[in-house]
Amino acid sequence: MYLIVGLGNPGKKYDLTRHNVGFRVLDLLAGGSDWENKYDAQIIKTDDLILAKPQTFMNKSGIAVSQLLKFYPAAKLVVIHDELDFPVGSMKIMKNLNAAGHNGVQSIIDDLGTKDFIRIRIGVNNAEERGQIPGEDYVLQKFSDNEEELIKEILEKTKQATDMIVTDGLEATQSKFNG
Repeated sequence: MYLIVGLGNPGKKYDLTRHNVGFRVLDLLAGGSDWENKYDAQIIKTDDLILAKPQTFMNKSGIAVSQLLKFYPAAKLVVIHDELDFPVGSMKIMKNLNAAGHNGVQSIIDDLGTKDFIRIRIGVNNAEERGQIPGEDYVLQKFSDNEEELIKEILEKTKQATDMIVTDGLEATQSKFNG
């Protein structure tokens, strides 16, 4: 069983922000299914998969993830999140990596006591447009129209990679998508 967690902030005002790309991938994976509020998250559960969008706000994501893993301790964790160190339109799949300054990921590591989980990092940085905007402010901004086209493509690619992790495993997925 896999627990696929997309990181973001709850509420309409955050819907299309850079910080919420994890939620957007989960919505693609859900395919219009209804979300259930449980374990401080919105979840969809099937026989071999749990999709979860923590509702604790980004910096407290570990609360929801640790609750979910208490109920599903055998689940393999995959966390999908924005990555300010990567340019818009890029994606990389990694495992057993430190938080690299991402507060949502750090919260999960702190609450679980381990960094041994899969992460799909989606690039959200546009150095030309960002300028001197601090990261914590920049990730709460929406994408430009030009960036939105790139993001839609990478969200679909991330959905495909997530599906492949579940069916074919991490190594095969990394070989295909981390080119």
